[in-house]
Amino acid sequence: MERLLRATINTWHGLLAAARSEEAFRLELIALVLAVPVAFLVTEAAWKRLALIAVVALVLVVELLNTAIEKLSDRVNLAIDPQIGRVKDMGSAAVGLALLIAAAVWLLVLAERFGLI
Repeated sequence: MERLLRATINTWHGLLAAARSEEAFRLELIALVLAVPVAFLVTEAAWKRLALIAVVALVLVVELLNTAIEKLSDRVNLAIDPQIGRVKDMGSAAVGLALLIAAAVWLLVLAERFGLI
């Protein structure tokens, strides 16, 4: 039980740190808060609601990993380093792909909802 409590506290601290330091994370967090009720308005199918909410949560997960990579990279080397720049670009690309996946799922469900497909 103690380990679970420590893990929960660490999770909370990580979320707070990301929310305090990263505007992108805050915006994506707002998107998640909005996605939950909107998912219930858009579809009645439980699995589609879950998919709509999960893809936004996936963006948050990838953003957290990207932020961790960036913070660690800055800690390891403050100088401009092309290799670290590429690592940061890869993290950013991961966020971009997660956003594309989320957008595709939302567009597909919305298109179905409004009879476009």
